[in-house]
Amino acid sequence: MKAGPSPEEIRRHNLGTLLRFVHLRGPSSRATLAEAMGLNRSTIMALTADLTAAGLVREELPRGPGRRAGRPSLVVRPEGTRVYVLAFDLGVDRLAVARVGLGGTILDRREASRTRGEFDPNETVGALAGAARALTRKAGRDAVCVGAAMAFPGTVRRSDDVIRFAPNLEVGDVSLGDALSRRLGLGLPVAVCNDANLGALAEHVRGVGIGCDDLIYLHGDVGFGGGIVVGGRLLGGQDGYGGEIGHMVVNPGGRLCGCGARGCLEAEVGERTLLAHAGRAESSDVPGRDAIRAVVDAADRGDVQARDALHRVGDWLGKGVANLVNIFNPGMVVFGGTLRDIYLGSAAQVRSALATNALSAPRENVKLRTADLGDDATLVGAAEFAFADVLADPVEVLTRLRSPEESPV
Repeated sequence: MKAGPSPEEIRRHNLGTLLRFVHLRGPSSRATLAEAMGLNRSTIMALTADLTAAGLVREELPRGPGRRAGRPSLVVRPEGTRVYVLAFDLGVDRLAVARVGLGGTILDRREASRTRGEFDPNETVGALAGAARALTRKAGRDAVCVGAAMAFPGTVRRSDDVIRFAPNLEVGDVSLGDALSRRLGLGLPVAVCNDANLGALAEHVRGVGIGCDDLIYLHGDVGFGGGIVVGGRLLGGQDGYGGEIGHMVVNPGGRLCGCGARGCLEAEVGERTLLAHAGRAESSDVPGRDAIRAVVDAADRGDVQARDALHRVGDWLGKGVANLVNIFNPGMVVFGGTLRDIYLGSAAQVRSALATNALSAPRENVKLRTADLGDDATLVGAAEFAFADVLADPVEVLTRLRSPEESPV
């Protein structure tokens, strides 16, 4: 018979569970933690003592009105300013870097636009590293960075974080994470993940999808991506390429896509197509997300061509959603990035196409929602991914990072 987990393995699991709870749910009393974890208060007290000693949480008396008479239950708070991660979002026309504290608070950030066109990995890594170093210099002397992750608009191999394909940046087979890690000099790897997958993660744990364990997140930028959460876990596929929803063919023989195929969802719904339908193709002086929002605003003001453009792409978007609903039976479909604006301007067309093309059983309970986290969904997702190791084994990670022999952090 297989032996059960050892007492030390159980302790490490419980430490991670408790830390994850206060990281996602916020400050919680010992009584709340005991009920949520199914443990007695003396065990909770021992676990919080270990996490406090590691510098990950602190315990305080409850604040404000509503305190019960008698001995109050201490409140466990994440050390949100002392323990942090670096989150990077590399988009087609913007760069964003944030220092995010334990508990999910964005402590500081830097953001800049980038010129579309030729992508220079060295220049981009230099800009990201420079912004990150500026953020870390503002952290307290006792602060510790426990992870780093980057959201990237392309396919990323899970085994080594090599970027395989990014048609809207015209780059492939590069290791941006390794290069950025060396530039930062923090002794930490920088994980690289598909941006839409990270958006799905963020909306699932901190956004509109809290409590929904089966959801699909659709993300629009210049391109079109998707992330799929099944049973509370992100669907990655064999090599990590799962969720390339934008390259699902919905209109065989349709518009040429950057991937080389025709009629992909990205080609029929993406930024370039919407602007072309609206008569604002490459001549638009307003870049990226602002260009999409300008079309939506014009449609709201009665611009017939803008409204027709939204209706046309909304019909294809609805057909794509119908396919996804038939295949995955999600409880929710979330529209993020520029697709949030496109959906708001074409909801009737999306819902009509869904009703016409999806089977009645899987569509009857699906909810269509816009992202709560807005443009920050992918950045927040990168932060959550970067926190994964410390949430899984808090004390081991902090011990390793604070060891001068192993890390300069």
